[in-house]
Amino acid sequence: MAVTAERVREAETVLLVAVGGFAGAVLRYAVDVVLPAGFPWGTLAVNVAGSFALGLLLYESRLAGVLRSETRTVAGTGFLSSFTTYSTFAVETAALSPALAAVNVVANYALAIAAVLLARRVTRGLV
Repeated sequence: MAVTAERVREAETVLLVAVGGFAGAVLRYAVDVVLPAGFPWGTLAVNVAGSFALGLLLYESRLAGVLRSETRTVAGTGFLSSFTTYSTFAVETAALSPALAAVNVVANYALAIAAVLLARRVTRGLV
């Protein structure tokens, strides 16, 4: 199997996603450790912050296009996909009382959507 420029780029992309994923997972864990127990504050915080950051990446790509695709790969596919967490959100929500579960669902979705909209506004202000 010959080493081609395409294979090197593919390997580089996998490595970028792995490095970003490692950093995102570690930071996600750190946030969860630092925030108080009793309500899934850590998961809410990372989901909202991650939605804002992904919104920045998305709108930067559409409006400015300054960041390189490798930067978007390591940040979006690598870091943010490990930093944010839908599976933990689902498990933690199922473990809450019905009233707190409803609060958690509404908070995660409403604040995450608001974060993406804020990211769009911020990005448009930079262009």
